[in-house]
Amino acid sequence: MVLSRFWLTIFISSIIFVIFSLFTANTYTIDYVLNGKKDDPILISEKYAEQLPAFIKDSIKKAPDQTMIINRDTLNADTTYVYKNKTVKIFSGVQKSDGLLPTCKTTLLDLILPLMAYLAFFCGLMELLIISGVSGKLAKALSPVFVKVFPTIPKNHPSISYMTLNFAANFLGLDSAATPFGLKAMESLQEINPDKDKASDAQIMFMCLHASGLTLIATSIIGYRAAAGASNPADVMLPCIITSFIGSIAAFLIVGIKQKINFKSASLVIGLMVLIAAIIGLLMYVNHLDLIGKNYFTTNLSALILMVIVLATLVFSFIHEKKFTDANTTVFESFVVGANNGVKTGVTIFPYVLGMLVAISLFRNSGLFEIISDGIAFVFSNMGVNKQITDALPVAILRPFSSAGSRGFLIDSMNTFGADSLTGRLSSIFQCSAESTFYVIAVYFGSVNIKNTRYALGTMLLVDVICVITAIFVASWFF
Repeated sequence: MVLSRFWLTIFISSIIFVIFSLFTANTYTIDYVLNGKKDDPILISEKYAEQLPAFIKDSIKKAPDQTMIINRDTLNADTTYVYKNKTVKIFSGVQKSDGLLPTCKTTLLDLILPLMAYLAFFCGLMELLIISGVSGKLAKALSPVFVKVFPTIPKNHPSISYMTLNFAANFLGLDSAATPFGLKAMESLQEINPDKDKASDAQIMFMCLHASGLTLIATSIIGYRAAAGASNPADVMLPCIITSFIGSIAAFLIVGIKQKINFKSASLVIGLMVLIAAIIGLLMYVNHLDLIGKNYFTTNLSALILMVIVLATLVFSFIHEKKFTDANTTVFESFVVGANNGVKTGVTIFPYVLGMLVAISLFRNSGLFEIISDGIAFVFSNMGVNKQITDALPVAILRPFSSAGSRGFLIDSMNTFGADSLTGRLSSIFQCSAESTFYVIAVYFGSVNIKNTRYALGTMLLVDVICVITAIFVASWFF
């Protein structure tokens, strides 16, 4: 219900604001909201050539393509005059994201189809894990901890192994693997959900822990910083880990209190201590490496572990090939069956993702997001908050809505203020330490047709806020 009302609110308010801007002459055309592409120039006016200053009119007519660009400034949008059919079109600024119709197209071609490919491959592997018995062994080994965190899940339930793989993939920055494992976990949890239309306690706990984004190897962030010329691209790794870890703990405590989890359980405390020890141990190892060593380690660790997982799955399946024979199938046929299920899951979630991304596209292009973002930055600046921090806030504000959009702000902030500035580093931590909340909600709950997400959305947004506040303190402390 909350998600539905939020979706309706941003959709309706964005359309009303666009129409209002048109009729109050604040906007010359609204076609870009429907058909425009990201980074396209925005048409702000159209005049007859005689209405323009003489030097602009003469320059346009002398130009080979009858186009003139003024205010050439790398930090600000140019104003472009284009002469055609006796009139001059004036463009200024660029579009924040794709329009409604291009978003429909790119959602399918650039997001869902690649996602379906990932789902097909990893769901095929998961089918091998199930038949070969690996998932059952993993669930049995981790049950003592998971039954404390998820008390409604039966001991040794298959969902435990899927959630473990999802958390591990997120932990190592393997986004392409994390989503298929997570969707499989949601499907498995849905099987034991007594009310199929309403999110269960276990599903909410899983979603909130997943969305808190605990990440050890921020491979993509390191890559963006390296491309932006950072002196040490991996220097934000420790702040990212600290921020995302605090976010995960906050998610666990908030949901745990709501669900009356027993935090004094010995197995739960031991599991948490092992996780903390693993993080500290790996950090100590990475910390003693030089710059090239850090870059080499962070670049290869995640990829190596993924390759080992694939290899181990196939080898284990080969060793236990008799189990496949007993199930009247083969290893390859089982992979194909799982891959087919992955494709079906991709088809199921497409409408949910489309609906959410189209609403966010309208929200950004309408100008409402920019007004809200500027307003929040203004309030913070008047509270005496460092300007370098307020300059990074657009990344934090947009992150729950769009990973691609916040990534654009991240790259822009590093290009504008420098990758080694506080703004550039804080933007990196914002991008790394949280999830695209509304996208995740749409994908995961949509995959199992959950209509009532209960308190999941509110908790995930609260955790996002906690991560933002933590990131500011951690970045100020480190840098």
